[in-house]
Amino acid sequence: MTWEVVIGLEVHVQLNTESKIFSGSATSFGAEPNAHASLIDLGMPGVLPVLNEGVVRRAICFGLGIDAEIGQRSVFARKNYFYPDLPKGYQISQMDHPIVGKGHIDITLDDGTVKRVGITRAHLEEDAGKSLHENFSGMTGIDLNRAGTPLLEIVSEPDMRSAKEAVAYAKAIHALIRYLDISDGNMAEGSMRCDCNVSIRRPGQPFGTRREIKNVNSFKFIEKAIDSEINWQIDELESGRSIHQATVLYDVARNETRAMRSKEEANDYRYFPDPDLLPVVIDDATLAAIRANLPELPAAKRARFERELGLSAYDAHVLTASRDLADFFEATVTIAGGVAAAKPVANWVTGELLAALNKAELDIGQSPISAAQLGGLLVRISDNTISGKIAKQVFASLFAGDGSSADEIISRDGLKQETDSGAIEAMIGDVLAVNAAQVEQYRASDEAKQAKLFGFFVGQAMKASRGKANPAVLNELLKRKLHE
Repeated sequence: MTWEVVIGLEVHVQLNTESKIFSGSATSFGAEPNAHASLIDLGMPGVLPVLNEGVVRRAICFGLGIDAEIGQRSVFARKNYFYPDLPKGYQISQMDHPIVGKGHIDITLDDGTVKRVGITRAHLEEDAGKSLHENFSGMTGIDLNRAGTPLLEIVSEPDMRSAKEAVAYAKAIHALIRYLDISDGNMAEGSMRCDCNVSIRRPGQPFGTRREIKNVNSFKFIEKAIDSEINWQIDELESGRSIHQATVLYDVARNETRAMRSKEEANDYRYFPDPDLLPVVIDDATLAAIRANLPELPAAKRARFERELGLSAYDAHVLTASRDLADFFEATVTIAGGVAAAKPVANWVTGELLAALNKAELDIGQSPISAAQLGGLLVRISDNTISGKIAKQVFASLFAGDGSSADEIISRDGLKQETDSGAIEAMIGDVLAVNAAQVEQYRASDEAKQAKLFGFFVGQAMKASRGKANPAVLNELLKRKLHE
């Protein structure tokens, strides 16, 4: 009998305000330890937190982006626990009255189907500091630069049934926060990280006991950590042992999960409303103004690409995976000739460009080729200045990144396509003269044999023209010559 996997994610997103959620301290990454820790962040006696309005607006944007209920009256609470990098002895978070209620997000699976994943809530909270374990000294240092950094914790329903679905969900959240411009989503710097709740059950049975994998900070490790935990849980149950609710860490080196402590329940944290912070009340006018200024979101952009630009569902999905990629594509389409150029542009962006970027381990924001350069290249393909084969040569030069345009490379390297019928006809004559035996064989053969020999003649003629002969003109003249 098979096992069914049940997965829910808690995604922590750092909101991209310049200052912290309750203080004026900077949120920039990479500063010297404790350089961005104010008296408020340190929890010194007598200080009072002041809520950052920009944090609230970003949380509302997210809620609207997932079609969620917006808590127009939300309350901050104190979550009490002791840890060395939590100087106040509590974390300011939200419990009973979060700013974002139930919503959903759609994910696209490997087979192209779309699945809706419910989102239970998203609430605001402050981040804790960071413990730095200095192996060479055996000591632990505390860096409070992150203490008070604004976070939006996004809690999903347990709707995912595989590690791949969990990754698709995490990627959809990542794309959405980037589209909304509420976070840079940089997982390497901790701007987005996931806690993965995993359990298994027999199909149709109640949920099993879950274990929570803490602080996973890459899509690759989300998949590997969940798969590792699934295998562990199956092995435990099939060996006759039971699973106990726990918080676990994923060991990258060993590709295994390891228990840290028993899992806390909400009552362990003794939540109560923070007496230093008033409830947040959002009026209808503010909500309407934020809604009116939302950008076009991924689902709407995908639908528009299919409807107005004639793209396939697959191409539209790939090209809207990130806002930067979608913007690059649309800018290239504009330069290359508008709607009529959309499909060729999509082919080049999803094919040549993304392949080159992946090989170079770059993202679209680091592309050596600009939208203007790629659009200029496609213009020269469409007006027959160069062939598709030569275009790949020009693309390689553009990707090398010397800043030249396609026109400059074509002119500099003498790559302009030969379209003069007389010149091409002369080349064909030379090729046929050198290969007279194959010509006789062609004329005496059936259609199948002729097709093979025709390809041979085309190859010889293109070689003679150094790849610059216009293929359509060459094919027409070659057929005429062979049938004279």
